[in-house]
Amino acid sequence: MSDRDAYVEKMKAKLDEWNAGIEKLEAQARVAQADARIKYQGQLAELKAGRDTAAQKLRELQSASVDAWSTLRQGTDAAWEAMAKAFKDAADRFK
Repeated sequence: MSDRDAYVEKMKAKLDEWNAGIEKLEAQARVAQADARIKYQGQLAELKAGRDTAAQKLRELQSASVDAWSTLRQGTDAAWEAMAKAFKDAADRFK
């Protein structure tokens, strides 16, 4: 398996993890009181937008040429790090 393939598989696994986490947070939001629910929904919208951006970066990376993939990887890493931080922050607020 090439570095590129391994990287893509790692990112797909992380995306699956975030999707599961978002589903868990959505369940918590559904049972929350009305005022908290509004706050949760806003945070979930931000998480979903970040997840969608990360997924788009992954698609770009997958379709990139061998020469361009290392350059795209830097942008993808930045997007994924931002998403990981946002997810952790949101999960901490939901506690």
